[in-house]
Amino acid sequence: MESAGAGNRDEKNEGARDLPNALRDCSVYIETYGCRYNFGDTAKLVEVLRHYGSTVVEKPDEAEAVIVNTCTVVGSTERRMLRRLAGFRDKDLYVTGCMPNVQREAIFAICSPTIISPDTIHELYRSVGTVAKGSIGIVQLAQGCPGSCTYCITRFARGPLKSIPADEIIRQVRAFVTAGAYEIQLTAQDVSSWGMDTGDSLSELLVALDRISGNHRIRVGMMNPATVKRQTGHLIDAFAGEHIFKFIHLPVQSGSDSVLARMGRGYTVSEFRKIVRSFREQYPKITVATDMIVGFCGETEADFSASIDLIQREKLSKVNVTRYSRRPFTPLAREKDNPDHVKKDRSRIMNAVAEEVYTILNAEQIGKTIPFVVTEILRKGSVMARSPEYTGIVIRENLPVGFSGDVVLRQDRKYFFIGECVRPSCR
Repeated sequence: MESAGAGNRDEKNEGARDLPNALRDCSVYIETYGCRYNFGDTAKLVEVLRHYGSTVVEKPDEAEAVIVNTCTVVGSTERRMLRRLAGFRDKDLYVTGCMPNVQREAIFAICSPTIISPDTIHELYRSVGTVAKGSIGIVQLAQGCPGSCTYCITRFARGPLKSIPADEIIRQVRAFVTAGAYEIQLTAQDVSSWGMDTGDSLSELLVALDRISGNHRIRVGMMNPATVKRQTGHLIDAFAGEHIFKFIHLPVQSGSDSVLARMGRGYTVSEFRKIVRSFREQYPKITVATDMIVGFCGETEADFSASIDLIQREKLSKVNVTRYSRRPFTPLAREKDNPDHVKKDRSRIMNAVAEEVYTILNAEQIGKTIPFVVTEILRKGSVMARSPEYTGIVIRENLPVGFSGDVVLRQDRKYFFIGECVRPSCR
């Protein structure tokens, strides 16, 4: 097994500091995988490349150089990454993201790329500071996390928590708003851990961001219940801001306290439920999304049933289901795993139960009139709009990004609605 951060290579592969010269004035193709944080790194990298005269192209065949921003959160993703890298081995190839810090030997076993450290991207970006025009802006709050989850390889790839200074975050949000963004996505490995290393407060940051004038809305990204529980009241107050979507993404991962303890998550099911209840008391319509891992090592049928029960009892609006995948370098890497067929069965059952909940929740909304703002053009004659609770609404009209009005929810598409503009407010 390769070691984490293994393998100093030749000067080329430690040469991310030479990125500007190596990629100056050439055409570059970029593929990005994984979380919104990775996409935020790519957005910064694109601005750096443009600053140095490079052109980002849509197809690898059009490119003089290829950059792959990697993810390795589960085994299937790792395998996909390695296949993609093998396919680009004859190109002038660069690799960034999570894999180089934890699986460098696996990368160099199939190709010989230049490694670009995410830290280098951030350092170079600070001297550029521009943002691309567009309807959605990704703003990173921190790298790494303070957690000790026993199954997570990302914490080894990204390291300890390192919060980005508040003034830098505020400047970037302002820049995106000025450039025409109407949805600002705040992202980190754990958004609610922001400031724990610097003595700053996420709630105070949200209040400061809400003061930025404009027609934009802010979506607060994934928050670990372990770091939310110590500041729930302050966060609830901060979510009152008119620019803040009433949407929380709290990955509970299991409905069983025994599984949560083995996962090292740092909270109990009752603490998760208390957080949800507290937000709902203040914002009854708030959207609550979560993540669940099925087939975790040692997960019993009773543990799995507890997770199903939690989804049904809390009526969660979105459940991202992942089959447990043993990852190298984690404390559970050598623990006995559940068979694949068990994971598949439990994944199928949980997704079906979650969709039953969506159907119940969505049925209550059909025919209601709610406010919206257009955040994205899907194609000609079709836009994506968002309610104050971040409900996705497809409106089949040519409306400009930033347009706001009222919409009647006509059809349930399980993960979004088809809406019809109310006249005359949509003229």
